[in-house]
Amino acid sequence: MKLSWLDIRSLGEIKAAVIQEALHHRIDGIVADDAADLADLPPTVTKILFPQHKQLPEDFGNATVVVIDPAAHGVTTAELALKHPHIEFGRFVEIVDAATLEDACQSARAEEWSLLLFRDPTKIPLEIVIAAAARSTGSLITVAQDVEEAEIIFGVLEHGSDGVMMAPETVGDAARLKSAVQTTTPNLDLVELEVVSTAHIGMGERACVDTCTHFREDEGILVGSHSKGMILCVSETHPLPYMPTRPFRVNAGAIHSYTLSKDERTNYLSELRSGSKVLAVDIKGQTRMVTVGRVKIESRPLISIDAEAPNGQQVNLILQDDWHVRVLGPGGAVLNSTELRPGDKVLGYLPSEDRHVGYPIDEFCLEK
Repeated sequence: MKLSWLDIRSLGEIKAAVIQEALHHRIDGIVADDAADLADLPPTVTKILFPQHKQLPEDFGNATVVVIDPAAHGVTTAELALKHPHIEFGRFVEIVDAATLEDACQSARAEEWSLLLFRDPTKIPLEIVIAAAARSTGSLITVAQDVEEAEIIFGVLEHGSDGVMMAPETVGDAARLKSAVQTTTPNLDLVELEVVSTAHIGMGERACVDTCTHFREDEGILVGSHSKGMILCVSETHPLPYMPTRPFRVNAGAIHSYTLSKDERTNYLSELRSGSKVLAVDIKGQTRMVTVGRVKIESRPLISIDAEAPNGQQVNLILQDDWHVRVLGPGGAVLNSTELRPGDKVLGYLPSEDRHVGYPIDEFCLEK
């Protein structure tokens, strides 16, 4: 899990409200330049003292981490650690040129905490620091100007920074930062569904979901006509006799179909667009979030597949009626949709909650 630090040093009258919001949303750390601002915080949050433009106080109060600028404070983290063995110390580095970039790399390799501020908008220097710290046991915290930049920082070199520090502009920013920090997606419990019947149902619109990611051979997206039952549609990573592989694509289903996105929210295939997020799922139920690059909606013949879960629940999926459109079965078996027969097994997922505008909700909802 990535770390979220909220910088309250420049907040005025909204400080108390922002702190309460941060605690409610379980922000990982509160950053202050006065130890008094950390005094009443609960033990569930990391208390970071960062007196950037002030002298170091004699007493660090309840701070659990103290970040210093050695050039400004005239002391090193090693010297402070000897005097205060129960406090963790970190170093602040502002990167503006090649020399300060090398300084940041050295800090990343040696310090327990490195707080980095990159003045230029390019993320190349951050990539270099992350690479330099590959074998380090310390943590990199990068200053983000807003939530959008925080999301970018977490994706740099696929690994991203260990955390971000952001100064909120208004109440609500703490919640948005925490949401951006939650980059991991939960594993899903897939089930084996037994095909009951298939039917050719005529023309309709189907959606191909083209992502900005190469899918693995055992990976695709979950698609279904109903929010409580979906089937794992495989990507076009497997060879086809009449066309090249397109490992970024899932020929996903009719436009009314549901698929999963962040926090198990459902989206209709028809409402996906460039920049949307969908949940990629493999045969073990492992997931990751991928970005949609394009959705192709075209009229095609359609086939309806009805399947049944071990608990008797019915699942439906409507696909393009063509041999090259495929789903995944147990063990990663690639199954051509037009060759499915009663008794065949496919992999699926049974969300437990109904949906309202895509969000999970515990209410009565009958889907047919």
